[in-house]
Amino acid sequence: MQMHGTNSNTTQQNPTKYIFVSGGVLSGLGKGITAASLGLLLKNRGFTVTNIKCENYLNLDSGNINPVEHGDVFLCEDGLEADLDLGSYERFLSQEVGNANFTTIGQIYTTVIKRTQDLHFNGATVDAIPYVPDEVIRRIKETAKGFDIILVELGGTAGEYQNAIYYEAYRTMKLKQPNDVVHIHVTYFPMPGHINELKSKPTQLSVKLLNSMGIQPEFIVGRAEVMIDEKRKEKVAYYCNMDKKHVISNPDCETIYELPLIFDEQEFDKLVLTELGLPLKRGNLQPWRELVEKIKTPQKKTVTVAIIAKYIATGDYELKDSYYSLIESLNFASWNNEVDINLDFINAEQLEKKAPEVQARLEAADGIIVPIGWGERGVEGKIAAIKYARENKVPYLGLCYGMQLASIEFARTVCGLKGAHTTEVDPNTMYPIIHSIPFDERYQRIKGEGASMRLGAYDCVLKPGTLAHKIYKEHGAFKDAKKNLISERHRHRFEFNNDYRKQLEDKGFVISGTSPDDFFVEMIELPQEMHPFFIATQAHPEYKSQPLKPHPIFVEFLKAVAKFKA
Repeated sequence: MQMHGTNSNTTQQNPTKYIFVSGGVLSGLGKGITAASLGLLLKNRGFTVTNIKCENYLNLDSGNINPVEHGDVFLCEDGLEADLDLGSYERFLSQEVGNANFTTIGQIYTTVIKRTQDLHFNGATVDAIPYVPDEVIRRIKETAKGFDIILVELGGTAGEYQNAIYYEAYRTMKLKQPNDVVHIHVTYFPMPGHINELKSKPTQLSVKLLNSMGIQPEFIVGRAEVMIDEKRKEKVAYYCNMDKKHVISNPDCETIYELPLIFDEQEFDKLVLTELGLPLKRGNLQPWRELVEKIKTPQKKTVTVAIIAKYIATGDYELKDSYYSLIESLNFASWNNEVDINLDFINAEQLEKKAPEVQARLEAADGIIVPIGWGERGVEGKIAAIKYARENKVPYLGLCYGMQLASIEFARTVCGLKGAHTTEVDPNTMYPIIHSIPFDERYQRIKGEGASMRLGAYDCVLKPGTLAHKIYKEHGAFKDAKKNLISERHRHRFEFNNDYRKQLEDKGFVISGTSPDDFFVEMIELPQEMHPFFIATQAHPEYKSQPLKPHPIFVEFLKAVAKFKA
């Protein structure tokens, strides 16, 4: 598969092309996966492609949004906490995204109001139209500079009053640049059980809603349980005023990574390029085809990994989108290791209550992960799982909070520091193994009043001879091998307390990674003579793992899990 630089086309002769992707009928259809899949196909044909996600909420980023309601925050290299769709763009396009690729209604209104205060508009009466859509257009065009094509994903569903400014921005751009802008509308074709056929009426009504805003989409992408048949395509094309070939199927499939191939079979990218007046360059999807083939091939071995979770319950349902990047990273590693993986999400609060059936699930696991988390809810359940993994030599991987709590468990159980804790949960603990540090602009950024965080990519020096060093060396994953330097993304507020380094190390605790100035503990582990695979990091390697390039830590963790089961 051809891979091109993220912004190499700096001497463009042709204007940038804009592909807007909106959604209709219902939310959660997969606009981001649709746009990312199309982006992969366009990039594969030699075009430079970027994206921007336009969200509806007033939040300035996704950092403080309830993960159960909105899914996993995707952490970018530059520290942006964004919607999980940005993770799809990174994984499908194999290129980094960041602040330029994400905007919210809150950001847009804040900017317009600030400019009004600064007399930027020379005393004009600043109405929502056109000043707010103009700011949307400015951001889109700023992000698009230097690229052939930009994918503009509009959050929410057509008809919501919150996102009307985005549709007005599209209408304005289409009016001024009719040959450079296309609109793709992702809709839903339901198939009621008592009828047993796809119904196109919701799509027709959604397009009618767009028409009422002065918008005629060039393409409809129909989400459905199955491929859309010719009769439905003909009906939609007739009532929605478009060519039947421009009605594209987006069916449920075994893996989302199959979608680019399904689009390729329908020549979706060719039709879009023709609509935009761009040449049909040749591409090579073979690596992606091989990946999908590997994903769909059942493996002889299956391992069970327990994820000790707390962000999974919403009403009467359990959702796993709160850990989406972690799940995908484990999937990528499983395909690489040619082993099927059974993920068992164990509720940390239930583990805390020592329910026998929950304990039995923990004991049945071949590997244990304690992922990201905040606050006291379920903490003792997580610590109990870590203790079980350490004492029973079950492969363990700690991510962020999983590193902090592993340090606390070791301090309590091995070092005898009863009541050791993090000041996030117990501000009065006698042994603050994890604590907050004074703000320093070299390390942290202010997120709000009284709240500072380390966000984005930070360097880490690995200690030679450790498991962490061995993993990164074996996979050629150093940022600078001569300096034993790696770089990983961070998203946290509390830190390992350096006052306890020696006390824990004297009992066998290994600090295998620190910041270049040795101030932050970034990675910890146990000696392999004490435990075959017990490693935890303050960072979030799950945000850098990709389908064609799985992160080394997850690859080696699953190797250890398979070995443990064997």
